Parts: sequence; structure tokens; C-alpha cells
Amino acid sequence: MKKKAMYGSIFLGMLFCGVLIAQHTPWMIWTLIPQAQMDEIIGEASGETAFNTIMETGGFNKNRQADEYDTGTFYEAQYILDQLKLYGLQGAEVVRFPGGTVWDGIKGELWEIKPNRQKLASYQDMTAMLASGSSPADVAAELVWVGRGTTQEMQGKEFAGKIVVTDGNVSSVHSQACLKLGAEGVIGISTSREHLDPLQIPWRGISSRRGGGEAPQPKFAFYLNAREGAILKQRLLRREKILVHAQVKSRNEPYELQDVTCFIPGTDPDAGEIIFSAHLFEGYVKQGANDNKSGSAGILEVARVLHTLIQEGRLPKPKRTIRFLWGPEFSGTGPWVKANRELMEKTFCNINMDMVGEGLSLNQGFFCLMRTSYGNPHYINDVMENYYRYVGEGSRLRIHNRGGQQMLRRIVAPSGADEPFYYSIEEHYGASDHEVFNDWGVQVPGVMMIVWPDLWYHTSGDRVDKSDPTQMKRVAVIGAAAAYTIANADDDMAVKIASEISSNGARRLGHQLVRGLEALNQAAAPDLAGAFRKARMYMQAAAINESATLDSVLELAKDKTRVGAHVKALKKSVEALAAAHLAALDAHMRQTALRCAIQPVSVEWTELEQRAAKIVPRPTPKIKQNGYRGYSEFITQVPSEEKKKFPYNQRAMGNTRELQLLINGSNSILDIKHLMDAQSQRESDLQGVWNYLEILKLAGLIEM
Repeated sequence: MKKKAMYGSIFLGMLFCGVLIAQHTPWMIWTLIPQAQMDEIIGEASGETAFNTIMETGGFNKNRQADEYDTGTFYEAQYILDQLKLYGLQGAEVVRFPGGTVWDGIKGELWEIKPNRQKLASYQDMTAMLASGSSPADVAAELVWVGRGTTQEMQGKEFAGKIVVTDGNVSSVHSQACLKLGAEGVIGISTSREHLDPLQIPWRGISSRRGGGEAPQPKFAFYLNAREGAILKQRLLRREKILVHAQVKSRNEPYELQDVTCFIPGTDPDAGEIIFSAHLFEGYVKQGANDNKSGSAGILEVARVLHTLIQEGRLPKPKRTIRFLWGPEFSGTGPWVKANRELMEKTFCNINMDMVGEGLSLNQGFFCLMRTSYGNPHYINDVMENYYRYVGEGSRLRIHNRGGQQMLRRIVAPSGADEPFYYSIEEHYGASDHEVFNDWGVQVPGVMMIVWPDLWYHTSGDRVDKSDPTQMKRVAVIGAAAAYTIANADDDMAVKIASEISSNGARRLGHQLVRGLEALNQAAAPDLAGAFRKARMYMQAAAINESATLDSVLELAKDKTRVGAHVKALKKSVEALAAAHLAALDAHMRQTALRCAIQPVSVEWTELEQRAAKIVPRPTPKIKQNGYRGYSEFITQVPSEEKKKFPYNQRAMGNTRELQLLINGSNSILDIKHLMDAQSQRESDLQGVWNYLEILKLAGLIEM
């Protein structure tokens, strides 16, 4: 045993030594595609062109005109369509789906009339000053201060015929003061990052939603920024009597969902596709330059760059098609994906851009890649990481190179910031359109590119002055290079991508080792067995994901035998590395047991776990039968009395969407639980997981 432990330590030492050497090669950066092709992409990408698109479509928060709802195409959709036609992209069109109705502000004026005559807020000045959902009104009323709007602060005050002022939650104050106690309206004072930017106002709305009965008509609400609101607040706290006149005009407009699409055709229509997505509309009233006119500008620039390079012969024509989609977030992407189920079947992956444009230093942000989850393992993660790393490591000064070329590949826009590219490769996070593609009924692995943190997120401060041409140039370079890599991949490229996955996977497995070691370091005698179990689970789940990621490369291969043999060899290396790490965890557990003055522990499976390890759920064709979220209809159709036989607690279950994706015909029920737990702060309940699977079986979505 001592010899085995020694050899394991030597192996691990060599591994980490290799990683350290890789981290200390400041003269080395690389890309999957040849440098000559990379140079063409970098040179063609224009941060200014992308920045101008943000300026044209989201330079300021504007009141949308009525004819955009009634008879025409929304301004942003028309602009993107016009640019696509100007560039010569194929298949450029606006695809329309049924919508509904949406609140539209027409006028909102709030004037103080006594003791002074002055304007306090105006929808024309800033559209965020009038809360969406506000009903028409023409009211002169006295102001009353209610603080945060707590029950105690509102108790004993007369609200009928008055307008309340709060620095609390406008929606809840409106519900209490207006809908229940007779106030005419609300004035909210922004507390949204007021120390960072006292001028920004959050995008907020009010409604008439109540727990039961017929909902009353909502009143109105105005918003003041922190700077101006503080002045009004102090006057009211001094018990100054202030009379205001509020005028609101609004109406509910019918709308349709408008998606703009185009594509760059591949030479082989049957070879598969890659799709870019970005939501062009963050709602029809709320607008933002970064969220998400920047993502829309980003994929437009990718489309222009690749189309130009291919048309001019500066890049070889790719064998696979690259498609682009702009639309309303979720509400527009979902119907389009659902209407194109056959297309989704041959789509390899999705690259989603959301909030990509802000200058990193200005925003104190990182440009993040949000990977796919374990439920959708795919090579897109490592292809994207390759180009994030290239731009990040090339666009920085290093002390090692101060005697020569200090910056290996400077990528800076002429009018943009000359700053380092701060980037981060992150675990999966949803909340954007890539989740439509990752959905169980679609199963197109999707990643998200995003700047985070965003200090002006969902506020009136989200304007084009926060965006940066250099950032947009780098966004376009990464997106274009990654998509072209996959679109033109042959067997040689498939081999390179698989090896890149293996290299990055060694680092990811190393992270799971550190995670497990730290769990043991924090363990006391009573919980050592549980910590050891978790540490092993982290490693085993990560190894399953790495092997599945390597398998995904085979979809790129023409010679399945050749590439398959390479993938098989790399999977063996993953198994060997995971085994070595498990041995290291075992050795560390024994040292921890000595520290705790107890005997070494072992992993003992319960009877339930033993049974769960032997059962492998398999997906059925019904999952994808109705496309995006169509499977939910079959779950709903399961009789409630049957569902009651298999109870589960949603909170103890973790993410059911991830659970669904992990049903692949290879993972056992126990594997599924472990793969979920390895990605979550919260441990799932095995019986609950099993019970949910039984409901999916009743729905005809899986077989056991």
C-alpha cells in the first residue's frame, strides 16, 4: 500500500508540475484554427461597427411609437434586417408569431404645484420614471411619506385621495396603499445601487394581481432617482406640505413576436449546423444598451465578419451552416425553436450572447463563459475556452516579456479601451435564451457569453456610454473563431478538439480533487464518512462528464473509426487520472482519520443506493415529439392520484430540468443524483429523484 501511495503521489506531482509549467509559459498562446485564419478574423472584426449597432438600436431609452405595434415591424427588428440585407446574408427575414397585449406608456408628467411650481418626473425625460402597468390618471393630491412601506410605518395614516412616497418596494406599497387603502398613486425613490450611480432608476412595474377575487384596476407609480428623491424625502420628513399634479396616459397594445433570422450556408446541407442567439428585446418597454442590444450587435458583427471573409475567399467555405437568431427573450426564441424542430435535430450547438458589451474596467467585470451543465456535455465548452484564453492571455502585459514583445496578440479597437481582457470560465448558469436550446425537448447544448457583474443591470443607467468598442471587437473575434472552428471541422480538427478537452479536463479533475480534499480538511470525526463520500462523488461525477464530453466530438468525425480510437484512448486517460485522484483522496482521508483519532472510514451504500445503481432510465421519443417544453404536456396528463403515489419535495430534489437532461440511457438513478449533487450547493434526495423518474415513466417519457 505504501508503494502504491508513493507512486500515486509521484504521478500527482508530475501532473501538477505539468499544469504549473503550462501556467508559466508566458510566450505561448494557441488557437485551434491556424494563426493565418485567426489573423483574418481579428483584422476584419470591427468593435466600432458593433458599437454603432448598439447606438442605433439602444443608444437611449425611447418611447416606442404606436405604429410599431399596430402596422409595422419593431424598429430594432427592422434595423437588424436592413443590415443583414446590406451585408448580403442569406435567408434574412423577420419571422412572426402570435403575441398578446403589452402596456405602453404614452405620457407621464408629475409636477409639484404647491408650494413650488416644478417638474418632478417625466416619461418623456426618462421612460423608466413611469412604472409599467400605470393606468391613465389626472390627479392633484397631497404627498405622504411612508418610509419603506412597512405595516408599522403605514399604520394610522390617512391615504385616501393622497399620493404616497416611499423608498421601499413600489409594487408592494402600491398594492397596500393604493389597492387597499385608497391612495391615488405612488412615487418611488430609487435605492438601486444609489451609491454607485445616484442617477439610475430601476425598471419596475405595478399590477393589480391579488390573492383572490376580482382584481382592481392598478393606479400609477412614478420613480425618482436617488439624488432627486433624497431632496423630496427630506422635505417630507420636515413635514412640508407638498401638492402635486400627476398626469398619466397609457394603453394596452397588441403585439406580435418578431424574430430576425439569417444563415451562412455550409457546403454540405447534411453536415449539421451551429446557431447564434441573442435577445433583441428585453421586453418592449424596458430597453437596455448592454441588456441586450450588445449581444444582438455581437452576433450581427459575427455574421458580417464570417460572411465577408468567406465571400472574399479569405476563409475557406465551411462544410456546416452557421445560423443566427434575434428575438424577444424566451418568448420569441421558444416559438421559433419549437417551429423548427427538424432544424434543431441537426444543430450541434448554440452560442448565446447576453450582456456582452460593457467595458470591463469601467464595470469592474469579467467576460464570462457559462458552460453547459453535465446534462448537456459538449465540446463547445472547450472550443470557446480556447479562444477566451487566446484573447485573454494575448491581450495583457507580462513582466516575463518586458524585454521584447510584451503583449503577444494585442486586440484593441481604434476608439476602444486599451485594457486587459479579464475573463472567467464558469459553471453553467441559465436565465437567458441558451436555456431554450438546452431544454430537454430540444437538447442542443448551449453556452452563454456575458459580462458580470453588471453595475447598471436592469436600470435606466444601462446606456451605450457603458459599452466599449474594444470589448465588442473581442466578443466578435471569440464568437466568430469558435463557430468557424466547428463549422469547418474535419477529422483532424476533431482530434485536436478532443485533445484540448483532455487537457482542460485534467485541470477540471484537479479542481474536483482540491474540492474533495477541502471537504476532508473541514471534516470532524462524526462527519468524516459523509465528507469522504462527497469527495469521491465529486470526482466520479466529473469523470463521467469528461468522458461524455469526449464522446460528443464524434459528431464532427467522418472517419468514426479513427477519431473514435483517439477518443477511446483519451477516455482511458480520464479514467486513470480519476483513479489516481481517488487514491489521493483515500490517502488524505486516512490522514484525516488520524487527526480525528478514529479508524479510517469507507463508503457504505444503503440498500436504496444499491438498487438505484442498478437501474438505468432511458429516454423515449416522446421527449422531443413536441419540441421546446412540449414534454410538460405529457407530465401534466398524468392523473393526480397516480402522482401522489410518488411524492417528492421540489426543494430537496434540486433542478428537475437538469435531472431530465441526465437521463441518457447510460446514467443510473444513483449516477443522476450524484451528477446533480456535484453541480449544486444543495444535496438532492435519492428517493425524491427516483419518485420523479417514476412520474416521467407514467408520462411515457422514459423507460426503466
